[in-house]
Amino acid sequence: MGPVIIFDKSVLQSLSPDEAMWLDQFFLSNITPIFFVETLADLEKEIRCGRTPESVVGNLAHKTPDFFSKLNAHHLHLLYGELTGQVNLDLEHGRPHLTGGKVVELEGKTGVVFRPSPEEEALARWQKHEFLEVERRYARDWRKSLLNTDLEQLYASSRPLLAGRKPKSLAGLKRLIDSYIDGQDQSVILNMAFTMLGVVDPVKSSVLKDWNDSGKPDIRNKYPYLAYLFSVDLFFCYAIAFDFIGHGRPSHKIDIAYLYYLPFCMIFTSNDKLHSSIVPLFLRENQTFVLGTELKEDLARIDKYYDDFPDEVKRRGVSSFASRPPKDDTFLVTRRNVLSKKGKWSRFPPEVLNKGKNRP
Repeated sequence: MGPVIIFDKSVLQSLSPDEAMWLDQFFLSNITPIFFVETLADLEKEIRCGRTPESVVGNLAHKTPDFFSKLNAHHLHLLYGELTGQVNLDLEHGRPHLTGGKVVELEGKTGVVFRPSPEEEALARWQKHEFLEVERRYARDWRKSLLNTDLEQLYASSRPLLAGRKPKSLAGLKRLIDSYIDGQDQSVILNMAFTMLGVVDPVKSSVLKDWNDSGKPDIRNKYPYLAYLFSVDLFFCYAIAFDFIGHGRPSHKIDIAYLYYLPFCMIFTSNDKLHSSIVPLFLRENQTFVLGTELKEDLARIDKYYDDFPDEVKRRGVSSFASRPPKDDTFLVTRRNVLSKKGKWSRFPPEVLNKGKNRP
């Protein structure tokens, strides 16, 4: 099981079934709720070339990793867990955060059992081209809400907020947002975050009391996930206000929502232009952005490499002859799976990082 990877729909759509199989073999896929939302939205699209929406979604579900994969909890579930003290989030090591665990005891030993989530059960149905009416209604509602996302209004309302402080680049904007969150009166930042993220009473009042009783610490230290989500949404607003992001495409809101889960992976991969310019600005030092086209190319080379094995070897099964990537560091996946001396996943060499010119 390799490093944790988050992909968007564009990457999975680009993969052949065989390439998707190798993705599942050599990475631990963190499947985000926004991926399911994007996939469901296809149920209400008019598909070209005579393909039905059910066929498109079913084929996508068939390529979705299921052997080495986890379904991350919804970002609002994690946010409220952090604010109420029920969840201690790890934002530094790229681990999926799950929900639905139940503590059990057996023969004097304690463990946690995770039952299949509604999303996992839905994915299994989609692979058979089976869709419940509730999922169809959800898809219709999602597409309607997407069309009602008023980026023009967001554009107009955000422009006056940082008048006279327009940065020259997205990297400059990211630095401006970070300094604003860290430098302002933290009570102002906390209340702004509540408003933007939709945190309401009684949680809001309870958090404010706890924060005051704790001596009004820095928001990033006390509530790191709250600060992170706030920084993403604030960045998005100002990127639109300063014309770094076009305000004519409601789908940009979906693209940005993938960043809510960025802390919970080691690798983020996408073919989306917005992701390639923005995701690198939010990466930690132990994370990597990889273009989906490069990942696809590497997985195709992996497939060719193993396809040349003798038939008697391949008949033993993938887990037998491909339990680890090839010992050849020309493969992207091999370079990523080499452990450093400290026992952490090593980073890609600089020439394949693709971190973009806007990295601060």
